Amino acid sequence: MTPEICVGQCGDKAAPIDAMNRDCGCLSLDEEALRSELVIAMESRGALSAMLDTHPHLFSALPFYVAQRHINQMVLVSDAIEQVAHTARYRDTVLSWAPEIAAFDPGSPGGMLGLDFHMGPDGPQLIEINTNPGGALLNAILARAQQACCQTLAVPPTDPVAVDEMLAGVVLREWQLQGSQGPLKSIAIVDEVPEQQYLYPEFLLFQQLFERQGVAAVICAPAELSRRDGKVWRAAQPIDLVYNRLTDFSLSGPALAPLRSAYLSREVVISPHPWAHAIYADKRNLTLLCDATFLESTGLPHAAIQALLAAVPQTQRVTPENRERLWNDRRQFFFKPAAGYGSKATYRGSKLTRRVWEDIAGSDYVAQAFVTPSERHSSGILSPLKADIRAYAYQGEVLEFAARLYQGQTTNFRTPGGGFAPVLSERIGAGAGMQSRSKVI
Repeated sequence: MTPEICVGQCGDKAAPIDAMNRDCGCLSLDEEALRSELVIAMESRGALSAMLDTHPHLFSALPFYVAQRHINQMVLVSDAIEQVAHTARYRDTVLSWAPEIAAFDPGSPGGMLGLDFHMGPDGPQLIEINTNPGGALLNAILARAQQACCQTLAVPPTDPVAVDEMLAGVVLREWQLQGSQGPLKSIAIVDEVPEQQYLYPEFLLFQQLFERQGVAAVICAPAELSRRDGKVWRAAQPIDLVYNRLTDFSLSGPALAPLRSAYLSREVVISPHPWAHAIYADKRNLTLLCDATFLESTGLPHAAIQALLAAVPQTQRVTPENRERLWNDRRQFFFKPAAGYGSKATYRGSKLTRRVWEDIAGSDYVAQAFVTPSERHSSGILSPLKADIRAYAYQGEVLEFAARLYQGQTTNFRTPGGGFAPVLSERIGAGAGMQSRSKVI
C-alpha cells in the first residue's frame, strides 16, 4: 500500500514526536507485507482465512508515537517492579492476601509480563500488570510490516526482528530456572477451548516458534492433560512444560486438579504460574507500588522508589470503611477486581450504577485514580481513538512495546481503525534507541 500523505506537521523535526498522534494522518501499515508474513506463518495451519475474516479489527493501520523520554520511563518502571518484587517485605505482604497455592515458589519469574500504561500529562501511568499478556508475536509481525512516511524521524524503540528469538529464550529460561535437567522436549499451550479464544492465531504462532526450536508443541485444553507415572501427559505424549494461557490464576478449577498436583510436585514446569500472578499481577499489589512509606520500608533504592511513585496512580482497596467516600467520589476512580483480567468486571466510576456498586461490596476490588488515555487522531476517523501502551518485559528487561487503539470504556478489538498498533519513537542515532536485552537470552 502507499501511505497517505501527511495531513499535519509530522515532517516537522521541531515538533514533539507525541504531537504526531494529533497531527500525523499517515497509515504506516504495509498490508501486503503483513499478509505475506501471516501467510508464511499460518497458512500451513489452515488458520489464515479464518483469522482475516473473524479479526477485522485486530491490527490498526495507524502507528502510535511515544517520546523517547517516556520510553525510558517505562523501562525504569519495569526494572523497579523487578527490584521491589525481590524484597522480602513486598513478597510477604502480597502473599498474605494471595491464594494458598501462591506460597509455592517454583523458582522462575513466571514468564513475560505485560505492563499496561496510559500516557498521562506527567508521563506514563501504570494501569495494571498482567502475567499472561497476549499479542507479543502478533505485534512483532505488525512491527515488521511498517512503511511509515516519517520513518526518517520515528522508529520502533526495540528490534521487532529479534522478538521471536527473545520469546523462545524466555521459555527456555523458565525451563532452566525451575530446576529442570536436560533438554526441553515438549510444550503444551493450554487454554480453555483454545480454538475459540480470540488470540488463538497467536497460539499457532507460538506452536510454530517452539517447533522451530526443535521442541514438540501442542495446543490443548486442560481437560486433555492427565497425570501418571510422575509426569503430565497429553494422550501418549509426555509434556515437559505448560505455556499457561488460562485465566484461572490459582489453578483452582476441578479440571485443573491433575495439573495443579503435578505442578506442586515439580513433575511439570508451568509458566506463568500462581506465584507469579500473586507477586506481579494481583491488582491489590498496586496499592503498595504507589505507597511511598511502604516502598521505603522495603529498602528499595531511591531511584526505583521515585520511578514507581511517578508512574503508579493512587490505588486503594475498597473496604467497608471507605465505601461511602469512594461512592461519593466515584467519578475520580476506575474500579477493578483484585484478580481480574482483560477488563472483565471493571467499571469507570462515572458509569457506575448503585446496583453494580452493591455487587462490588461482596467482592475484593481496588479503586484506582482515573487516568485519561492518550488519543490518536486521523483524518479518516471521525472520533479520536484512545490508546493504551503495553511493555512486554521479562526479569525487568523490556522486550517489546505495542499500543492498543480503541473507542469505548476499555480495549475491545471491535473498533474500526483500532486494534494493535506499533509504537514508534524518535530516531536518536545509531541503534535507533534500541533497549538492551542482554539479560533475556
